[in-house]
Amino acid sequence: MDAEEARHVDATLRRLGIPGIVAPEDPDDTAGAWCVYDSPDPSVRKDTTPDVPAAVVARFGRSGPEPTRGVDRGPTRGFVIPPDVN
Repeated sequence: MDAEEARHVDATLRRLGIPGIVAPEDPDDTAGAWCVYDSPDPSVRKDTTPDVPAAVVARFGRSGPEPTRGVDRGPTRGFVIPPDVN
């Protein structure tokens, strides 16, 4: 991921309470690739980027091909607003 994507991932991890430090692979090259680590210290950190999707699934449950709906909530209503074509 790049720096902009890393900013979004960091905000999402914080919002969901998932541990992780989002930082560049090379601390001296912030324009390069970024990852999620278990520690801010570059000399001892471990890349935990592959663990993040599993943490999100664990937080919200497994997603399937069908949209989920609460068991005790009945039907859901909504509207689709098409984009302005003018």
